[in-house]
Amino acid sequence: MGHMTEILNEIFLIFFAAKLTGWVFQKLKQPAVIGELVAGILIGPYAFGWLKLPADGFADVLAELGVIFLLFSVGLDTQIGSLKSVGKTAVMVGVCGIVLPFLLGAGLVHLIGRPTPEALFVGAAMVATSVGVTARVLSDIGLLKTTEARVIMGAAVIDDILAMILLAVVSGAVKGDISLAQIGLITAMALGFVVFVAMVGTRIARAGAPVIENFETTHEPFVMSVLLCLGLAALAGVIGLAAIIGAFLAGMVVAETTEHWDVEMRFLSLKEFLVPFFFVVMGARTDWRVFLNGDILGLAAGVFLLAVIGKLIGCGWAARRMGFRSASFIAVGMVPRGEVGIIVASLGLASGALPADMYSVVVMMAILTTVTAPPVLERIPIKAVPNSLQ
Repeated sequence: MGHMTEILNEIFLIFFAAKLTGWVFQKLKQPAVIGELVAGILIGPYAFGWLKLPADGFADVLAELGVIFLLFSVGLDTQIGSLKSVGKTAVMVGVCGIVLPFLLGAGLVHLIGRPTPEALFVGAAMVATSVGVTARVLSDIGLLKTTEARVIMGAAVIDDILAMILLAVVSGAVKGDISLAQIGLITAMALGFVVFVAMVGTRIARAGAPVIENFETTHEPFVMSVLLCLGLAALAGVIGLAAIIGAFLAGMVVAETTEHWDVEMRFLSLKEFLVPFFFVVMGARTDWRVFLNGDILGLAAGVFLLAVIGKLIGCGWAARRMGFRSASFIAVGMVPRGEVGIIVASLGLASGALPADMYSVVVMMAILTTVTAPPVLERIPIKAVPNSLQ
C-alpha cells in the first residue's frame, strides 16, 4: 500500500506541476510545453529534488506513453492529401530545412572532438520543426489561412516525416559500426515502413471505416485507433525503428478516415493527461548546472545560433521565389523545434549516445528556438488574405 501511495503522489506531483506552470506560461503568451519542461527542471533531482528519477520507473512508463500519443496526435493532423496541395515550394522548404541544420549541428559537435554518435543525434535534433507550436502561433495571430502559413505547415509536416526517417537512420547507425551499407539498409527499412503504412494502411483504414461505424456503440473508432497506435508503435520497435515513428504513421492512417475528427476529439483528454508526463520527466533529466561551465554554455549558444541560422538560410532560400518578406516569414516560422527536438534528445540519452551535458544543450536549444521565434513571427507584416500557390 505504501508503494502505491508513492506512485500516486508522484503522478499527482508531476501532473499538478505540469498544469500549473503550463498555465503560467500560457498567460505569458508562451507555449505550455515550455512551462512543463521548466516544471520538470524545478521539481527534478537537480533543483528542489521532489521528483527523484529513476524511482520505480513508473514515471518513465507514463512519459513513454505520453510521447507515443503525442506523435499519434501529430499524425492525426497530417493528411496525405494536404501534402500534395501545397505545391513543390513546401517540399523544397521541408527538405532544405532538414539538410542544412543537420550538417551544421553535426559538423559543430564533430569539430569540437565529440564522438560521431553524439554529432549525429545533435544534428537530428536540430532538423524538425514543431508543427504544434507553429500552428498555435499562426492561429493566434490570425494568419493560419495565408499562403505562407500553408507552406509552413506543409513543410513542417514534410520535415517531420523526413526527420522520423533520419531518426531511424541515426538510431540504427549508433548501435554498431557506421557504414554506408548499414545506413542504406536502415534507410530502406524506414522508407519501406513509412511508404507501406502511409499508402497501404490508409487504403485499408478507408475500406474498414464503414464496417467499424456500423458497430453498436460509438466508441469503436476511438478504440481501434488506440489499438492501431500501440500496434504500429510496437511493430516499429520490433523492426528496429523508434516506436514514435509507428505512432506517427498510425495517426496519418486514421487521418484519412471519415471518423478522424471524432477520434481527435475523444483522444484530446487522453493526450492532455499523458503528454505532460513526457515533458516534465525530460525536464527533470536536464541538469541546469552544466551551464555553470563556460564551455558548455558557449556550446549551447553555438548550437542555438546554428539551429536558427540553418532554418533561416535553408528555408528562406527554398521559399525565395515568393519574395523576401514571405520567405522571411516562412523561414522564421520553421525555426521552433519544440517537442520534436526534445524527443530526439531523449532517445539519444536513453541509448547512451548523448551524455547528460549534451542532452541539456539540445533541450536548451529546443526551448530557446521555441520561445524566440513566435515574437519575431508576429512582427513580420503579412496580409491575412489567402492566396494561391502554383
